Amino acid sequence: MRHFLVSCIFWMLSATLVVAAGTVTVEPFGMTKDGQQVDQFILKSPSGIEAHIITRGATLRALLMPDKDGNKADVVLGFDDVAGYESDSNQYFGCTVGRVCNRIGGASFEIDGLKYNLFANDGSNTLHGGNGKSFDKVLWKGVALELDDGVGAEFLYFSPDGEEGFPGNLHASVRYVLTDAGALVISYKATTDLLTPVNLTNHAYFNLAGAGAPTVLDHELMIEANSYTPTDSGLIPTGEIASVDGTPLDFRTSTPIGKRIDSLTETPSLGYDHNYVLSSPAGSVRRVAVLRHPESGRSLVVSTDQPGLQFYSGNFLKSQVGKEGKAYPYRSAVCLEAQHYPDAVHHDNFPSTWLQAGANYRQTTIYAFEVSR
Repeated sequence: MRHFLVSCIFWMLSATLVVAAGTVTVEPFGMTKDGQQVDQFILKSPSGIEAHIITRGATLRALLMPDKDGNKADVVLGFDDVAGYESDSNQYFGCTVGRVCNRIGGASFEIDGLKYNLFANDGSNTLHGGNGKSFDKVLWKGVALELDDGVGAEFLYFSPDGEEGFPGNLHASVRYVLTDAGALVISYKATTDLLTPVNLTNHAYFNLAGAGAPTVLDHELMIEANSYTPTDSGLIPTGEIASVDGTPLDFRTSTPIGKRIDSLTETPSLGYDHNYVLSSPAGSVRRVAVLRHPESGRSLVVSTDQPGLQFYSGNFLKSQVGKEGKAYPYRSAVCLEAQHYPDAVHHDNFPSTWLQAGANYRQTTIYAFEVSR
């Protein structure tokens, strides 16, 4: 495997790296408000799948896949320009989330009696890493990858000690690999020089009918989980592990998302926004969920080595305008975020999110795409 780190001069023009039957094209995507250039990596596989990733937030901006008739559609939410990603309309569309995804109760934690205060951006809690320097908002350095079995790009970011209130100098990377068969493999790594919490994920919003379709409630979902982590009114876990038996959260058999969602609308989650305790042991990559859109024949198979999966049903989408001028209505996309449990820093019975100095954080999630005719 060879890595290709391309200079700033190179990015003045788009360039294409051809690897076997796949290609990686790199092109300028636009400028941030403070004058920094954002680049886009376009990965194409011989299966007909395309993944477009931008350096702002190491964000999956577009994902094109064919339906049962061979017609391609972009199945993730996003924007056509940098301004969209910098706007209030961006609800973490497709980004890499960190240092700690999901919620941290009270926007703080302690290490050896020393309290670390974070930015409270979700009531009194911290959501998805904080404010201006959370991983979704910073520029990552892009590196094109040449692989034997696909095409890819790796994105690198250095988060200095104290950034967003977190201790330790953290070196993070996220690698997107589009295999020749059309699976998108997302791999994360991180190292630190001080004890710090780390929990990374991708926040893609999926609608397999195509981004901008009016609803996702007609999709069928299966999640291989017998339990979930109940939360309080601020969606902070109580520490309990509860069974999905007899609840609207039971997706152990494939079920239309809209079948039972109304019973959750008046609850604090406003629909589905729950962390599932995956049934099979964490540590090795295994299938954990399948999302299917019967009309198009498209399916998304999620595999991961993580212990949890956050299922979110787009309850805050507000018909903001995204790619190609399409609106993204309420509950028109879902997120399936592989991760450790929310607020694990405050619950010793949860799998640990603490990264020791000198240790290696690793995470792998695979989104595999299937079409049935």
